Amino acid sequence: MNKRRILIVGGGTAGWLTAAYLAKALRLSEREHLDVTVLESPDISSVGVGEGTFPTIRSTLQFLGIDEAHFIRETSATLKQGIRFVDWAQTPTAGRHQQFLHPFEAPFYAEDLNLVPYWLLQDEATRPPFAQAMTLQHRVAEAQRAPKRAGEAPYAAPLNYAYHFDALKLAKLLADRARQLGVKHVQGTVTDVALDARGAIAHLNTPQGRFEADLYIDCTGFSAELIGRALASPFKSCRDQLFADRALACKLPHDGPDIESCTVATAHEAGWLWDIGLNGARGVGCVYSSSHMSDERAADVLRAYCGPGHGDVALRSIPFAPGYREKQWVKNCVAVGLSAGFLEPLEATGLVLIEAAVGMIAEMLPHSGPMEAPARRFNELMTLRFENIINFLKLHYCLSRRSEPFWRDNANPATIPERLAELLEQWQLRPPGRFDFVLDTETFAFFNYQYILYGMGFRTDLGAGRADFTQGAEAEKLFAKIQRFADRALVDLPSHRSLIQQLNGEPHTPARAAARARG
Repeated sequence: MNKRRILIVGGGTAGWLTAAYLAKALRLSEREHLDVTVLESPDISSVGVGEGTFPTIRSTLQFLGIDEAHFIRETSATLKQGIRFVDWAQTPTAGRHQQFLHPFEAPFYAEDLNLVPYWLLQDEATRPPFAQAMTLQHRVAEAQRAPKRAGEAPYAAPLNYAYHFDALKLAKLLADRARQLGVKHVQGTVTDVALDARGAIAHLNTPQGRFEADLYIDCTGFSAELIGRALASPFKSCRDQLFADRALACKLPHDGPDIESCTVATAHEAGWLWDIGLNGARGVGCVYSSSHMSDERAADVLRAYCGPGHGDVALRSIPFAPGYREKQWVKNCVAVGLSAGFLEPLEATGLVLIEAAVGMIAEMLPHSGPMEAPARRFNELMTLRFENIINFLKLHYCLSRRSEPFWRDNANPATIPERLAELLEQWQLRPPGRFDFVLDTETFAFFNYQYILYGMGFRTDLGAGRADFTQGAEAEKLFAKIQRFADRALVDLPSHRSLIQQLNGEPHTPARAAARARG
């Protein structure tokens, strides 16, 4: 049997996750005719801003055979239960701030009773926030409780969760696991990409020698050395819909007695700030549109958010072009990660797109012969996934009532994707539902849209059908039941910090917590 060679160009999270996943999925250690190699340049560092994840990462890590506690220890990881959005709906005035939570837990479900219409029919002035009414995770996250207890099974919990982690440490962990699974690692910098008569990649040249493969996977980041420079796959910009194209990032020592179990996303005049609690540090960054804010002003905004004592913290500038390759699989080359496209850090979609891509490659890759047919299907599905994520991200911006030019431009109907505009029109008279979306091309479910819509103050008018909703008494009992569950969870679940300390084998004492708080 002929050797089947896969060459992954580039390391980092994308390259090493791809390598480990393919090695596991294709049973590399059992197949002598299969070869998976990572060609990594020693001169290029990872971008390192993707420090938030989506809950799918738990299944991925479990599939790779990585112990959860080991992962948490090795990557300085903490648990993430969602995203808290601060000041997105309206500009803060007189020191008053508005916020809402987008939790990972789906709204409480009863087989014969949908609670969403009953929440919508309540008095807007007195009803609780949507997430608080619909799931106990809202109060758990706000109280900085963990979504699970130390004795529960790895990757399992009463409440849905993902992670915050140090991206550079994650890449190292994945590299170790990939090598355990039989992946070869070679250091070298690509100096030339040779194409054959068909326009496919024939081989790569490096100072260390020539590399040939049946499938080349481009994980070279924003430079897109193979898919972009060599194969010239067109790049489709979405900057007319998503305006952010810059980020400034820094890392601070953790200065609080507990650790947030959600990403904090705080809107500013021309974008937003992320704040991620790691074990022993905070990852903080400013995302902004260079058309609406200068680099100098962005630095001022970020330093002001960091607060006194951090005026000299080093800031890393990360320019990016929001968009994606129209064809991410061209002949014998497929792009994964930043080389395929990047939209912006909001909702942590970077890593979940890697997961989606590598899962399809593992399933679609033929054992021999041409790759045109799987390439066409892959491109179709990944394009739809990118477009659907654009819709979801734009939802966060276009509903804002903030007064600054950046936000007013985002609310301009001309900048809203046609599909999203159609859905928003329908959702004025009914809440989002599962038939609005095709699951195989979606990253976010209908209830994720509900959390953003109603957190931002969107109005769905069910007044004309009020008489059709006759289970009000039953709905009130269920709303009360959710709050009782939350009461109990606040008693049963440990603080987030204490769980992380337990998983790291650290003692948790008041004196230790106070010492950590002092830095």
